[in-house]
Amino acid sequence: MAKHTKAMLVSNIAKRVGESKKTTASVVTAFIEEIQKALRSGDKVSLVGFGTYGVRMRAARKGKNPRTRQTLNIPAKVVPYFKAGKGLKDLVKNTKIKA
Repeated sequence: MAKHTKAMLVSNIAKRVGESKKTTASVVTAFIEEIQKALRSGDKVSLVGFGTYGVRMRAARKGKNPRTRQTLNIPAKVVPYFKAGKGLKDLVKNTKIKA
């Protein structure tokens, strides 16, 4: 399975829409920053057919240090999540993945 980087994404979008890579990179960066801004303020970002970005609270819990087996308290924290939408799920449903 190949790794798709931001640079590759910018290059592919630039070719597809006929814009320069510099302009496309600015748009992609702005898009990512807007999602980050919304998540920072606790909002959800829904892209119909693709998915939803959001944040949720992860509860405090007890864990163990695997090296020393000592019990530790892991504090509660806010974490980002992504939930794939129906369109994305249907698109990748029959995708073959190389092991």
